[in-house]
Amino acid sequence: MLKYNILIGGEAGQGMDTLAVLLEKILKRQGYYVFSNKDYMSRIRGGHNFIQLRFGTETIVSHHPVLDVMIALDQRTIETHIDRLQEKGIIICDDSLQSEDTRVISMALKETAKGIGNIKVFGSIAIGAVMKLFGLTINQVEEVFKEKFDGETSMVNIAAFQKGYELVESYFQIDSPAEDNHILINSNQAIALGALAAGVSFYAGYPMTPATSIMTYLSEKQEDAGIVVEQVEDEISAINMAIGASYAGARAMTGTSGGGFSLMVEALGLAGITETPLVVANIQRPGPATGLPTRTEQSDLSFVLTASHGEIPRMVIAVRNPEDAFYQTARALNLADKYQMLVILLGDQFLSDAMETIEPFDFGRIAINRYLAGKEVVTEDEYIRYQLTENGLSPRIIPGKNEGQIVLVDSDEHNEYGHITEAAEIRSNMMEKRMKRMVYLKKEILEPNYYGVKHPEVLLLGWGSMDGPLKEAIELLQKDGIGAGALAFGDLYPLPTKLLDKYSSSALKIINVEQNYTGQLAKLIRQETGIVCHNSILKYDGRQMSGYEIYLRLKGEVL
Repeated sequence: MLKYNILIGGEAGQGMDTLAVLLEKILKRQGYYVFSNKDYMSRIRGGHNFIQLRFGTETIVSHHPVLDVMIALDQRTIETHIDRLQEKGIIICDDSLQSEDTRVISMALKETAKGIGNIKVFGSIAIGAVMKLFGLTINQVEEVFKEKFDGETSMVNIAAFQKGYELVESYFQIDSPAEDNHILINSNQAIALGALAAGVSFYAGYPMTPATSIMTYLSEKQEDAGIVVEQVEDEISAINMAIGASYAGARAMTGTSGGGFSLMVEALGLAGITETPLVVANIQRPGPATGLPTRTEQSDLSFVLTASHGEIPRMVIAVRNPEDAFYQTARALNLADKYQMLVILLGDQFLSDAMETIEPFDFGRIAINRYLAGKEVVTEDEYIRYQLTENGLSPRIIPGKNEGQIVLVDSDEHNEYGHITEAAEIRSNMMEKRMKRMVYLKKEILEPNYYGVKHPEVLLLGWGSMDGPLKEAIELLQKDGIGAGALAFGDLYPLPTKLLDKYSSSALKIINVEQNYTGQLAKLIRQETGIVCHNSILKYDGRQMSGYEIYLRLKGEVL
């Protein structure tokens, strides 16, 4: 089965996003699996941006560096990416661009667009040509254009597409697709949908790439969903509002990226000492400081494991793909309520922008469990908010729901009733009470995904967005007869160890594969288990590793 790779490149403002969205939707609705990812600079105009789109008739979980077709909207795209074009590949560009490479098809895109009546539709001509190159039908095309554009604009774009379809002949061969029964979504959209499915009723945030799209999606749906989405003045306000909303009974959440998460750190401790349920999404980008605001990295793991002064219970979950993001977000909200604690979701820019075709979500798998106590818990004149219990969890009621009862919380150390104390014995009791829930939480952690042979000689370890690339790398290694396996972690803290112990015991080499400089997962594993990785495959240039790149680096080759 062939999988084809298309790159659309040019300057910011030339309409690459629109072209990619149109092509993604057309291919998806024709029944093909689609995977796309973005590479863009932190600027509104100019620079060099590109979108890679991969499609085929089987599931696709990673991008690929070798290209079959390029749509070059500017000269720089040709010069930058022509070395990645396969020998029999094709570049489509306007005849104003220059190249002596025989793989370039120069077309009068802009002049043809002028003839149709709108020079801006030259991109739709290119899409038509690409569809014809792959011998694809024009099914679903008009429907997609009419959804994207209004009235006359849609009609002129359809005419442009049809013109492009007539300008070239079929070149590539691809299998016929199955019926379209998938959804096309990225992980930030899936996080937002998972939150809605689990009954989130309050989200506060401050715009920060690449987390902003979670808030944007929720704000677009807030009226229909009956929720409150608040864009506030900074990340400190966002997390404190979310804590306040949770205390008042709302199922609350906030999200940001690394710099914004840094501002939230003091409030993490507030959530911890007040035992207030809270979910925080940290969609990572490269730091330090502003770093590379539109690029990807996995460099916040070590930070989030201990962020906050003092010690508080927490759970850390990395989302691995859109499907995982949906179910893990819903699970995070339930676990935060059940254990009255902080749950941190880790994503990254790659996942936030990568569109993927997946099975429709099963909302029947989502249960909304609030774990709130009723009036029966109030047995004395004063409600005991921090009552000492066997599992460390005190019955939780919502302020104003029990007549005459006050839900007293405080950021100072406190006794069972919530009154401030400095007594040594009470301090010890309260610390043990808060941390005791981690013992029970460990029984609910999920083991990592495993890909590969039963007894791997080489074991790869990764987390979060490395799931898809690791899966594809293992498939490539198996074709070469290499007995390899990979563990892709979602739950990170508490760290699941059953499959790690099982597969590491037979492996001759253990290699951590991460998007950071210091091998943060490897350090966590060594800290928690004593298992030491023999080698590392690390990348920290802001660009995501593909499965093919992992495969080559394991074999001692480079792209």
